[in-house]
Amino acid sequence: MLPHSLSILVVDDDEDTCDNLRDILSDLGYSVTIAHSGEEALALIHQQAFDIALLDFKMPVMDGLTLYRKIRKQRASTVAVIISAYASETTTDEALHAGAWRVLNKPVDFDKLIPLIETAACQPLVMVVDDDCDLCDNLWDILREGGYRVDVAHSEPEVKSQLAGRKHGIALIDMKLPQGDGSGVFHLVRKHNPAARVILITGHRLDLQQQVEETMAEGADAVCYKPFEMTDLIGTIGHLAQFIERPR
Repeated sequence: MLPHSLSILVVDDDEDTCDNLRDILSDLGYSVTIAHSGEEALALIHQQAFDIALLDFKMPVMDGLTLYRKIRKQRASTVAVIISAYASETTTDEALHAGAWRVLNKPVDFDKLIPLIETAACQPLVMVVDDDCDLCDNLWDILREGGYRVDVAHSEPEVKSQLAGRKHGIALIDMKLPQGDGSGVFHLVRKHNPAARVILITGHRLDLQQQVEETMAEGADAVCYKPFEMTDLIGTIGHLAQFIERPR
């Protein structure tokens, strides 16, 4: 059975296309919200997180790819599918490079779309908490390629915002943050989802060793020290992902 809580944002200036997508996806048990412009979509994104966004490529004022770039900055875990009647190889490459998951042709082929949504629904949700933006971007790219949905936060207040309405299965938490600290974030994550698996990361092994040991004693699952081997970190994430609850 598909997870009825999965939320989908459909953005298209064609009302008939939106109504058709909403009717079919709602009948399958998904929560569907409609927007007819990029501006309207961004206002909705500001209010809540969506698991999947189906974005028309060609829209007035703001095209779907420009919209997705803005969505990614606010809600990095939203899985984007660009839908276009004008998809070219260049357009597809540009969309995928920006982080969109797939590009589908119009009219929508539901035999292709529905399996994509089912796959996205089962991807584990990971939160990366680190003030190093380059590291976060790198991890986002690697984890998305590995089949994870990825939220990003750079401070404790951002973590609180990202946790709202979401259930993260895994959290990677830097122990030293400009606002708050890793221990505080650990408690926030575990309070929101006691079953969440937590990996602590730090480049300050000696200075923060006591804090790391205390947080590990409180239930964190692993610690990785910077500079870490990315393959080791991804392997640890993959191991922990085996134990998190998956949507049914």
